[in-house]
Amino acid sequence: MKTLAVVVTTPPYSHLTITALNYVEAALQADVDVIGVFFYQDGVMHANQEISIASDEYQAIQHWQRLHQDYQLPLHICITASEKRGIVCDALDNEKVNQAFTVSGLGELVELTTKASRLVQF
Repeated sequence: MKTLAVVVTTPPYSHLTITALNYVEAALQADVDVIGVFFYQDGVMHANQEISIASDEYQAIQHWQRLHQDYQLPLHICITASEKRGIVCDALDNEKVNQAFTVSGLGELVELTTKASRLVQF
C-alpha cells in the first residue's frame, strides 16, 4: 500500500498551505495511507491556539482540525521550532497548542520518513 508523510514548513496564512491541505485531502480521498503530517519551522504556527486569522481569509487551521477528526490524521509539531516561536515552553506546557496536534521531536519526523513510501514537503 502507498504511504505518504507530509512536512509543512509554511505558516497558516501562506498560499502554499492551501496547496498542502488540498494535496493531503486528495490523497486521503484516494485511499492513500497518510501516516502523518509534521509541522516544522513556521509550520508550527498551525497549532497555535492564540493565532488569529481574519474571517475573510482561508482558515487553514480549521481544515487541519477537520482532517484530523475525519481521518484520524496524525498532526505533529516540532517542539524546538515551537519553543522558538513561543508556542511551547517545554514538553508539558501545551496550553497554546491546539488539541488536534501532538508536540513531537525530530525523531518523529525521522520515523515518518522511514515508514513512508513517499515524503512531500510544502
